[in-house]
Amino acid sequence: MTSMNIGWELYRSFLAVLREGSLSGAARALGITQPTAGRHVAALEKALGVVLFTRSQVGLMPTEIALALRGHAEAMESTAASLARAATSQGEGVRGVVRVSASEVIGVEVLPPIVARLREQHPALKVELVSTNRLQDLLRREADIAVRMVRPRQEQLVARRIGQVELGFHAHKDYLARHGTPRRLDELAAHSVIGYDQPSAFVRNADKSLKGFSRDAFSLRTDSDLAQLALIRAGAGIGICQVGLAQRDSALLRLMPRTFSLKLETWVTMHEDLRSNPRCRAAFDALVDGLQHYIGSQAQAKMGRARTRASE
Repeated sequence: MTSMNIGWELYRSFLAVLREGSLSGAARALGITQPTAGRHVAALEKALGVVLFTRSQVGLMPTEIALALRGHAEAMESTAASLARAATSQGEGVRGVVRVSASEVIGVEVLPPIVARLREQHPALKVELVSTNRLQDLLRREADIAVRMVRPRQEQLVARRIGQVELGFHAHKDYLARHGTPRRLDELAAHSVIGYDQPSAFVRNADKSLKGFSRDAFSLRTDSDLAQLALIRAGAGIGICQVGLAQRDSALLRLMPRTFSLKLETWVTMHEDLRSNPRCRAAFDALVDGLQHYIGSQAQAKMGRARTRASE
């Protein structure tokens, strides 16, 4: 084997080891066995005549040569993904698999009826729904389409702004009947407040609107947004959730809407190479329409409450 005809799968395993820090992690990420990942790295080292990793107590450490090769390997990865997108965009009709990524709450609470309608319209379409708060990399084809709460920065992405999803403090009416209703932020200290365990990028951004709140202020801590929502619904305490979701349940009451409101920009994105792909186009349009309806119904409900207050 020479460096002129090294297979892409060797570089693919090399990149996975770089990112995961171990052969076992790379194998899990790629869906291959650990021995296969090891053989790929060894074969690449032999073909290039260099050492790419050294073993340490914390895993495989990349050498300077490996770090220097990373950018070139990532360029190969991007090209391979583009080839795959171009190949899968061919064909007739809306059929095949489309992979959609969204946050936990959006994926579980908002997207299912949208996906159900999409499948009714296009029964030959198969949808893979990935519910994760980690941003899936569309350039590396971790997903075909993503619903994001941050504006996409990559120029290669097609993005459609949906609007703003509003978040606010909510509690179950049974909890408020037992413990009273706080009227000011400083009164939350006397209540069971539901919050995060470990701070994330979203939490750090939210902290700008909640100065003085930290992990120590929370009586119930979890990094799962779904678990926080379940705790609010169970009457365990006061927490932050999407206003649109709370409006579906008359038992959930919003607290201090004028004092605290966090609005998240919502976008539907996909790689520009998939613009002409029938199945991705159909899924993209369905997500845009469904999410616009979700956000629009939230805004209409807010206007309705405002008119009611004005007439009182």
